[in-house]
Amino acid sequence: MQIKVLGSGCVNCKKLEVATREVVAEMGFDASVEKVESYPEIMKYGVMSTPALVIDEKVVSSGRVPSKAELTTILVNAQLSSETGTATL
Repeated sequence: MQIKVLGSGCVNCKKLEVATREVVAEMGFDASVEKVESYPEIMKYGVMSTPALVIDEKVVSSGRVPSKAELTTILVNAQLSSETGTATL
């Protein structure tokens, strides 16, 4: 699973990155987490409000920091969809 946290480096962007990394580690997911701060790269995803979370090139959240419980649900669903080949996000 490829995870990208999109944001300029603001406080909420950093919170989302930390929380995402924590959930990935706690759940033992085989995932890479990348921080994307380049505005041209962020705009490629059509995101108008950061922070945003992208999983396997699909925007799953933008404009807010989901709770750890929400992040866990999002990541579990993404993991399941990648294993089964279906889109559950």
